[in-house]
Amino acid sequence: MKYCLLLLLAAIAMPAVQAAERLYQSGKILEIQQKTKTRVLYYQVDTPVTKAEPYFEVSLQVRDTVYVADYSPRHPDETLPDEWNVPQAEVRLRLDKHYIFLRRPAGTELQFVITKRVAALAVQKIPASPSQK
Repeated sequence: MKYCLLLLLAAIAMPAVQAAERLYQSGKILEIQQKTKTRVLYYQVDTPVTKAEPYFEVSLQVRDTVYVADYSPRHPDETLPDEWNVPQAEVRLRLDKHYIFLRRPAGTELQFVITKRVAALAVQKIPASPSQK
């Protein structure tokens, strides 16, 4: 009787596990840039004391939309996985209203804050500036 109940619970839980996996979709990394932003730590006699904090800006294409998102590392020496530095790298991701969760090769996720959404066709139609030719 215990085994039947256990088997029944496993059969009920199986669709939920498959549904959670379907949340992930494929995307393509178009560009990764490492940037810094300045944060004010405190003021000393009307003079701000600042600190430069690194962050990563990633452009991703998911179907017909290009997302630009930021990731602030926990420490300054943290890097993104090497597999993502390949041009047009395919990644598994999960979209939320304000966040993109990129799945690392090890299976964990990194949370990126979405800063911009653009139609992919609009990005492709922008002509190169004369300095880039």
